[in-house]
Amino acid sequence: AANREQQIIVTESEPNSLSAWRDLSTHQRQVAALHMRDLFAADANRFQRFSLQACELFLDYSKNRITEESMTLLMGLARQTGVEAWRDRMFAGDIVNTSEQRAALHVALRQPPGRQFPSAAGDVMPEVEAARRRMGDISAALRAGRWTGYSGKAITSVVQIGIGGSHLGPEMAAQALAPGGGPSLAFVSSVDGASLAGALDGLAAETTLFIVVSKTFTTAETIANAESARAWLLEGGGYPKEAVARHFVAITANAAAATDFGIHRDNQLPLWDWVGGRFSLCSAVGLAVAVAAGMDAFDDMLAGAHDMDEHFLHAPLEENMPVVLGLLGVWYRNFFAAASRAVLPYDFCLRGLPAYLQQLEMESSGKSVGRDGDRLGFATCPVVWGASGNDGQHSFFQLLHQGSELVPCDFLVPARGVEGSAKHADALLANALGQAAALMQGRDSGETRAQLASQGLTPEAIEARLPHCRFAGNQPSNTLLYERLTPRRLGGLIALYEHRLFVQSVCWGVNAFDQWGVEFGKALAHRLVTEIGDGSSGDHDGSTAGLLARARQLRSGR
Repeated sequence: AANREQQIIVTESEPNSLSAWRDLSTHQRQVAALHMRDLFAADANRFQRFSLQACELFLDYSKNRITEESMTLLMGLARQTGVEAWRDRMFAGDIVNTSEQRAALHVALRQPPGRQFPSAAGDVMPEVEAARRRMGDISAALRAGRWTGYSGKAITSVVQIGIGGSHLGPEMAAQALAPGGGPSLAFVSSVDGASLAGALDGLAAETTLFIVVSKTFTTAETIANAESARAWLLEGGGYPKEAVARHFVAITANAAAATDFGIHRDNQLPLWDWVGGRFSLCSAVGLAVAVAAGMDAFDDMLAGAHDMDEHFLHAPLEENMPVVLGLLGVWYRNFFAAASRAVLPYDFCLRGLPAYLQQLEMESSGKSVGRDGDRLGFATCPVVWGASGNDGQHSFFQLLHQGSELVPCDFLVPARGVEGSAKHADALLANALGQAAALMQGRDSGETRAQLASQGLTPEAIEARLPHCRFAGNQPSNTLLYERLTPRRLGGLIALYEHRLFVQSVCWGVNAFDQWGVEFGKALAHRLVTEIGDGSSGDHDGSTAGLLARARQLRSGR
């Protein structure tokens, strides 16, 4: 531990003052004008040189604006900023969440059974394993129809209520693992009443169970929805309040509040201070995933995440998939001024991944203050966005191909689709590879003229259309290729992106495990809710006061 501390103390300088950062700035000016199609033409082994495999995932990063020198310099930045030292501290259970003086032990959540995980919080594995066993019992009972409601009828519908990390990860993973069997599953996050009403439409109170996920059990949106769900249950079933114990499960660190709500202690699963919401999918927060796909699938997902943990911890930096991806992210954000990054899963099962990664990365690294409390003099997290790649081709790919912004992309592509869909899988693979190739290659004036001439256009028409049909190309992308999505590969992907953002946060010198920025707006909203409810008016800025007054007028019909 002392050696880890010493390594980090040496590298606490502002990252952009380091020699590695200055060297990268100089190098970027030297390579900025290079086109990737020329780099491929000059190096027959470029694909082999810039690709690697780990945990049943194959990464091709050859379609990036890099040379071997670029990667050497980026690895130098990783070493000078202390990526290895901070990684080792996290896996040793040291305090890495410096503003809250906490460890970040999400990697302990997927440790194999029977192992210890000593940390600043003690050995957490007995609690982790106990929670897993309880998850297995609850999910098995629900999937087998053994869990009965207050009337004695089996539960056939499960509704999870949560928001942020208590919602995006479980929903993404439940979709990804193509659930079969067991009760129907719905997710509610928005405090908009239409969200809960839509989830409850067609459900019967006597056969519905709610999973409420909130670490504090005070999250405003979650508790508002939980209280409405409780009222729906009691009114719809004509039940006494004791019925809540048969129809609600809580995942929380605030057992007292959950008990006061009416949830039996036997139906409460724990959360801990040492795991943040956006890193909590591998904890009891993933109960809905086990309900949807079975506990065996959930355990396989944990095993895949652990595989990637081990790869991140032990692989040399140059062969380390999270490190390579994280450094490429720094390369484009800080040396090419790329303000956003697109995530494009060509896999319908992963349609929820872009939204999940938005929170994972932007809540972790969307900061302008370093660990030491000083304002940073450079950009940090880009905007992360995206959608199912095949759908994106017919909406925002125009911007990727011919827009004015540099937007690095991640393509996630299965080599095979679901059974019996070979034709669809072929089309999906062809589209993914074709789009990535087009973004890289572009199409110059000569190629464009030839293509237009093949359509029978006159020379005059060709010249008029030429500027609109040229493609500059040179748009960078990574491609993650895998045989077919399985629970184990999903776990690997989750851990890959967790560690990718951690690498970036270290290079930027920010704490990836706090999120103070979301608290201020929450506090103002809490005050406004009270004022809206009782008709009072507080001290607000002119815009907020005016909007509040206008909303009251609209509500009164004036």
